[in-house]
Amino acid sequence: MDFQLTDAQKAVQKLVANFAAQELAPGVMERDEHKIFDRKLWDRICEIGICGLPFAEQYGGSAAGYVSYVLACEEICKVDDAIGAGIAVSIGLFGGALNAFGTEEQKQKWLVPVITDKKIGAFALTEPSAGSDAALQQTVAKLDGSHYVMNGAKIFITNGGEADFYVIFAMTDKSKGIKGISAFLLEDGTPGFSYGKLEHKLGLHASATRELVFQDVRIPKENLLGAEGQGFKIAMQLLDGGRITVATQALGLSEAALAHAIKYTKERVQFGKPIAANQALQFMMADMATAIEASRALIYRAAWLKENNLPFAQEAAMAKLFSTDMAMNITTDAVQLFGGYGYTCEYPVERLMRNAKITQIYEGTNQIQRMVIAGNILK
Repeated sequence: MDFQLTDAQKAVQKLVANFAAQELAPGVMERDEHKIFDRKLWDRICEIGICGLPFAEQYGGSAAGYVSYVLACEEICKVDDAIGAGIAVSIGLFGGALNAFGTEEQKQKWLVPVITDKKIGAFALTEPSAGSDAALQQTVAKLDGSHYVMNGAKIFITNGGEADFYVIFAMTDKSKGIKGISAFLLEDGTPGFSYGKLEHKLGLHASATRELVFQDVRIPKENLLGAEGQGFKIAMQLLDGGRITVATQALGLSEAALAHAIKYTKERVQFGKPIAANQALQFMMADMATAIEASRALIYRAAWLKENNLPFAQEAAMAKLFSTDMAMNITTDAVQLFGGYGYTCEYPVERLMRNAKITQIYEGTNQIQRMVIAGNILK
C-alpha cells in the first residue's frame, strides 16, 4: 500500500499552494466581509489549469486525474474555501455531469469552454420542497415539438447568477416519480430564465447562492443530458463525487484553523509563558491534528477509488460525514484557543467556523450520509 503522492501530484499541489498564497490569500477577508464574487480570480484559476485537471486532453484538460483535482481543491480551501466550493460545483458537478453523460457535441459546446475559456458551471437540483427528497421536484419540462418547455424554480444554487452554464433537473413525467426526472443544459440569458433571491448566508459570503426561476423556458431537445428519465441517476452519481470535494473543503479549512491556532498559541503570552505551553491546549491541538490526518486518509482513499473506476459511494459518504463533523469541531476549538479574539472578525478563525457549518449540510446532510453508509453495510 503506497501512501506517497506521485511527482506529478506533488507538482500540482505545489503549483496550487503557491497560487493560493500569492493570489487568493491577500483579499480573502475583504471578499468575505463585502460578499465579493471575484470573476478575475476565476479567470486565473482557469489560466493555471485547475479547471482541466480531471478531464481528458481532447477537451482541453490535462488528464491529471481525480486525486490531483482533490489535492488542488484542498490547497484552495486552505486559503479560501468559498472559492473552493464554487470550483467543486463548476468542475466536479457541472463538468463531471458533461464528462460522464454528455454527447460528444455537448462536451464540445458546454464542457470545453469551462475547461479552456473561463466559463463557470452550476448544478441545480434543490427546490423549496425538494432537498434530501429529490422525488418532490416541482420544476417541470414538457416536450413541445423540438423543444422542452420548463417552468419552476430552484433554490440555494451555488454559482447562481454568476455561472454561464447550468445543469437543471426537472420532471418530464411526474407519474414515474424519480424515474420521471430528466437533466437539461441551460445557458445564462436564455429567454424566460431569470434569477430570484440572492441568499444572505451565515458563511461562504464570497460564494454566490441564488434562486433560479424558469417561466416558459424553451430548451432544445439536444440540450437533454443523458436520456429522458435519467436525471435522478445523473444527480446521485454526481453527488457521490461531490461528497468527496465537500469533505476536501472541510479538510482544507480544518488545516487552516489548526495552522492559525498553532501560530497564535505560540505568540500569545499569559502568566509569563506562551499559552501553547499549557498541556490542556496542547491536547486540544493534538486531537485536531489527529482528526485531520484521519480525514485526509478517508478522502484520498475515496478519491483514489473514483479515479480508478472502483465503487466509492460508501467511502465518499464516510469521508464527507467524518470530515465535515470534524471541521465543525476543529474550527470551534480554534475559536476557543483564540479566546475573545477568536470571536472577532479581526482574526480568520471565526470565518472558518461559519464556513464549516455548511459542509455538514450540502451535498447531502450528514444524516443522509449515515443512511447511505448504513444502507451499504447492511446489504
